Parts: sequence; structure tokens; C-alpha cells
Amino acid sequence: MNKSEKDDLLRASYDTVAAEYAKRLFNELEHKPFDRALLKFFAEQTSAGKVCDMGCGPGQIAAFLHAQGANVFGCDLSPEMVAVARAQNPGIKFRVEDMRALRLPHNSLRGVAAFYTLIHIPREQMVDVLTGIKQTLAPGGLLLASFHLEDENWRDKRLTEWWGYEVAADFYFFRRDEIEHFFNVAGFDIQLFAVRAPYPDAEAQTQRAYVMASKK
Repeated sequence: MNKSEKDDLLRASYDTVAAEYAKRLFNELEHKPFDRALLKFFAEQTSAGKVCDMGCGPGQIAAFLHAQGANVFGCDLSPEMVAVARAQNPGIKFRVEDMRALRLPHNSLRGVAAFYTLIHIPREQMVDVLTGIKQTLAPGGLLLASFHLEDENWRDKRLTEWWGYEVAADFYFFRRDEIEHFFNVAGFDIQLFAVRAPYPDAEAQTQRAYVMASKK
């Protein structure tokens, strides 16, 4: 299966679960104090410019950043997710965008939040995708990204059923040294690397990694 076919399957999968995803996860940050604190800090650091919630889903990250005063908009590969995000967040702009082929102007953003977005990027494509995101950032701009960490229980997988819906979505789990390597090769300066255990009953029980990195 080639890259284009995988992209189409991922898009179709998120189109399929968009409404259910919003119902289950739009309020997820209520149960995640670490994520809220990190996003609040990110909003403070990027207050001087425009911020993109990349891979926004139903817009829960954009909504939180907006509440912190960020000049934020959202984008997602899935048109159905974008439609749901617009309905959930009428005061925020959302657009369809593929992070593998971004159409955003270079040097136009102060920050990009990519929460559990890069988890769909295979290892061999990660540096190119990060480089594309970096091009959208103004000098000194920040990328805040989150990942699932690989361990003995969690490894790369294709999800074929999601909340009772038939899907075909690839998820990738990375080691810390891999993530650091990707960011370094793409030309970012890593400012923060944090790992936390999963919150019980609030999310998939994977170790979580957060990276905040600046454009050189």
C-alpha cells in the first residue's frame, strides 16, 4: 500500500468516527491536569502571534488555547472532523489541511500544537513532516507535540475497529531517543521533554511524551 492510499484510509477513518470522537473526547482535558498546565504555558509563550492546532480533531485543544487568550485556528486531515470542530467551537476558525503537504505560509506562526497528531506518521516520513511544520513557524516559534511511547505492551498497530466502527488507521509508538533524533535532524532546539504515566480511566493506558521545541 502506498502513501496516498494510507492517507486516504486515515482520512476516511477519522471521517467515520468524528461525531463519536467529539462525544467521548471533547472534554478530555478536564481529566488531564498536566496537559492543561503545559498548554497554558505554551499559550503564554506564543501570545505574540498566531497559533495552529494541527490535527485538531473536534477542536478541544484549540478551545483550551483560545480560552487562554491564544490567537488560534485549527486544521485537520478529516473534513468531517473539521465540520465537527466548527460546530463545537463557533468562535474559532478551522480548515482542512494535510500536515504532510502543508499550504500554510512560511514563517507565519508563533506556535503549533500537535497533540497526538504525529502518531500517524511513519518513521521514514517524520523528519520531512517536522521540517514542513518548522517552515510554517517564525524564527523562535514553538512546536508542542505529544506522542505515545513504545514499550513492551504498546507497539505500532493498525486499528481496524474503533468504538464499533470499521476503520483502517495506523498508529505509531516511538522511543524517546527516536523522537529526540527526529527533532534534532529537522533542525529544532528541544526546550522541554516530559514523560508522564497515563491517567487511569481517562485515556488509553500508554506512557505519554511531550516535546516543546523551538525553530532555530
